[in-house]
Amino acid sequence: MNIETITRKPAIQTHKTPLLFVHGMWHGAWCWDEFFLPFFAEQGYQATALSLRGHAGSAGKIRGNSIANYVSDVEQVAKTFDTPPVLIGHSMGGFLTQKYLQTHTAPAAVLLASNPHFGLWPTFFRMAMKRPKTLVKVTAQLRLYPVVETPEAARMTLFSNDMPKKQMLKYYKKLDDESFRMFIDLLGLNRANPKKIKTPLLILGAENDNAISPDQVHATARAYGMQAEIFPNMAHDMMLEKDWKLVAERILSWLKEKGI
Repeated sequence: MNIETITRKPAIQTHKTPLLFVHGMWHGAWCWDEFFLPFFAEQGYQATALSLRGHAGSAGKIRGNSIANYVSDVEQVAKTFDTPPVLIGHSMGGFLTQKYLQTHTAPAAVLLASNPHFGLWPTFFRMAMKRPKTLVKVTAQLRLYPVVETPEAARMTLFSNDMPKKQMLKYYKKLDDESFRMFIDLLGLNRANPKKIKTPLLILGAENDNAISPDQVHATARAYGMQAEIFPNMAHDMMLEKDWKLVAERILSWLKEKGI
């Protein structure tokens, strides 16, 4: 499978452990290259983001993909490094990171506004209550694009109300469709098992997240015997929000604490 990757290399590499960034639903490697990849390259890391199959510049189709398909993409890229990378996964990418870590070793991993290990039922019920017409479209079309099909819907799901419209539209135009088959997996057919994961984790969430609420982030952290950290005044796409650097700096300081 031809998987698109974007890599930013530091002028002077001061950290031998590479970073691998895994995007969430509707996104691609592009979402990390806006701010995060250049930031971490400037800090001396080789920073790489992948686009899952069918997304952005990667080969394949989105329709019909399962969580197992997407984990396979992560495995394919992770194998290309000389040393196991730190994984940083956002939203669905955080769930893929958990699934990957069940069978692979990594020096550390970051879950950023991650889908919880137990599935997306809370998000499903919240959508049923707040956006019933969208849910009808999703189930009728067997695809998840209706969740973000208009700029207004995309902002509600992903971006803060105060994100400038021009910036929001730039990201909106890059959004892909997303697999309904994968969504069924996330509702419970393919859960993550925290007991199988021994990798050190940093679990971060956003206060104003309409996709993965802070209580879901805290629930995931509790399953790993940890405390989650919630960033105030921030929406779901934490790596694209105006305060993205606060998130990046927290990840950086944590990696340094771990000696990575």
